[in-house]
Amino acid sequence: MEVILAEHAGFCFGVNRAVDTLKEEIRQYGDDVSIYTWGPIIHNEEVVRSFEEQGVRAVETIGELQTLADTAQGKEPGIVVIRSHGVSRDVMQGITELGFRVVDATCPFVKRIHQIVEKAGEEDRIVIVVGDPGHPEVQGIVGWSAGEGAVRVVADVKAAEELDLPRTSRVTIVSQTTYRVTKFQEIVEIIKQKEYDVNIADTICNATEERQREAEALAASVDAMIVVGGAHSSNTRKLYEICARLCPRTDFVHTPEDLRLTWPSSVQRVGITAGASTPQKIIEEVVNYVRGQQEFH
Repeated sequence: MEVILAEHAGFCFGVNRAVDTLKEEIRQYGDDVSIYTWGPIIHNEEVVRSFEEQGVRAVETIGELQTLADTAQGKEPGIVVIRSHGVSRDVMQGITELGFRVVDATCPFVKRIHQIVEKAGEEDRIVIVVGDPGHPEVQGIVGWSAGEGAVRVVADVKAAEELDLPRTSRVTIVSQTTYRVTKFQEIVEIIKQKEYDVNIADTICNATEERQREAEALAASVDAMIVVGGAHSSNTRKLYEICARLCPRTDFVHTPEDLRLTWPSSVQRVGITAGASTPQKIIEEVVNYVRGQQEFH
């Protein structure tokens, strides 16, 4: 049996940068200062658990930080590392005003979207964000718009078709960095047909696009496919959707312990890819496990 690992599986630049940033803060200050992350540092349960064992705590709200600041009784309450997804302008300001030291590990590609959205607001353009409204990256992007009513989130084709703005609207379209390229293009075409004054910013990360194309080609050429990643990872779920469409025997696993290989003997080629938040160690364990299996039933 041949096992083929996708070339671009595992940590992307932004995730790697965020994890390395947190490691460096722990190395320098971990013994003396409380270190927090705004939400899980990445969407991978194993990585988050590892940092928790080193004393790092994830916080989700300004209210939590307010309680921690009150407990500090006037002393520096600690360090807050902003994960690669980024945060809204109000959240960033709120953390700073409470006296925490902010270490911003927002992915530079996400930062670029913040700047585009902010500039569009200054120009009185309506911002359309193509992405998952519940995803922290999208929530952060929305938080850099000019104000209430200046931004719309379009999750899918149906939402694009239902978008109803005044015909004279001037709009800027951006996308969640991990959105599927083909779906984004389809949504853009739908919005363009509405005859708004449209400015399109291509903000899908190149690494995401490359990873999706690679997964698509691999899934089309194998008998079975394994996608490795965290349960809450948006980009990993999209990889799974792409692979499952082309390869019916596609499994989504978090760790090697999730593998239940019940493939028939006709499976001769197995492809493996992984989301941008998946550590290399877990990928290697999955690859070694699959290569070690000699019989399937």
